[in-house]
Amino acid sequence: MQENRNKLWQDMVEPAFVDALRALVAAHVEPNAAAIDAQDVYPVAEIRALARAGYNSICLPAEFGGRGSYRHALAVFEEVSYASAAVGISLITILQAQTILHLFGNEALRRRYLPRFAEGLISAYALTEANHGSDIRSLDTKARRVGDEWLLTGEKSFITSGSAAEFFIILAQTETGVSAFALPGDTRGLSTYVGANSATFGLRNGPHVNLVLDGCRLPLDHLIGTEGKGVRAAVTTLNYSRTMAAGISLGIARAAFDKSLAHARQRKVFDSTVFDKQGIQWYFADMLTRIDAARLLTYRAAQALDTGADVPRLSSEAKLMAAALATEVAGTAIQICGAYGVMENSPYGRYLRDAKAYEIAGGASEILRNTIGKALMEY
Repeated sequence: MQENRNKLWQDMVEPAFVDALRALVAAHVEPNAAAIDAQDVYPVAEIRALARAGYNSICLPAEFGGRGSYRHALAVFEEVSYASAAVGISLITILQAQTILHLFGNEALRRRYLPRFAEGLISAYALTEANHGSDIRSLDTKARRVGDEWLLTGEKSFITSGSAAEFFIILAQTETGVSAFALPGDTRGLSTYVGANSATFGLRNGPHVNLVLDGCRLPLDHLIGTEGKGVRAAVTTLNYSRTMAAGISLGIARAAFDKSLAHARQRKVFDSTVFDKQGIQWYFADMLTRIDAARLLTYRAAQALDTGADVPRLSSEAKLMAAALATEVAGTAIQICGAYGVMENSPYGRYLRDAKAYEIAGGASEILRNTIGKALMEY
């Protein structure tokens, strides 16, 4: 199966890099994928294993333990999510934290925190509030200067990876507008709890948590970027992470395709295999064509991250296309596999739940279309 996969899916980065990555995923992620989903737990051991191999910080410059390549980072997200999208979504919140620090953080913040991602630092991107959702232009969480510190008060909701995070990126309202802050998990006054709406049916990497900031004090240099410019920093970071989200969807689609193809080749019906039926071959032909097209678009978007060209449009296009594709491929795989496709001990239900969840998480399809439409208005 592994040999066939290597032949079918063209490597978008150096084959040696992908081979080593796939070997690690096969050893440390794939065996636990079903249990992570079933138990809805944050995959701490898997994230630490990826960090030890250098994959968690791969998009960062060499001085911070990376190789400065979002294209290689995309390969990590695709291959990890081939085994477990829950581990992939855990990596997304780590990438978001390190990206906003790298792009907008002051030198002291970058030197203090960026090297820790190579050591396995687990982080969460805490933007959402109960009363605001996707609208982060005005927030109930407040931050004000008190002497040589910032004082933060408020509550964040539905925070992905929050159940295990050791470090948070926070948006809060200051006198000049929404601002971004780096918040260590051991800050006094910071606590979490699991609310009524905490569990999702897909991308299950632990219950989403509410984050309570009860007079949290931060040094002045823990402001990220310019006061009042936090929305710009947060949105820029989301544009980067959306390309990786597309990689997660590609991993799901490829896994569903490969698994159902193996089943169709082995399953006998009326003296021939399922795959011998022309109609079934057409299913696979359509899926393969669309996966190949989505991969090309997504790796083009990753290249844009490395060059800084047309990032919002290409990242939105990639996620829009890949997320819908993953849901379609997962559903088709179930149809091909028949009764086996709907059994709880088969992986197809997980593929479908994860795929559909990512049509909403990390930027819903409607939001992405708005971003693409805005880009068109500028041409």
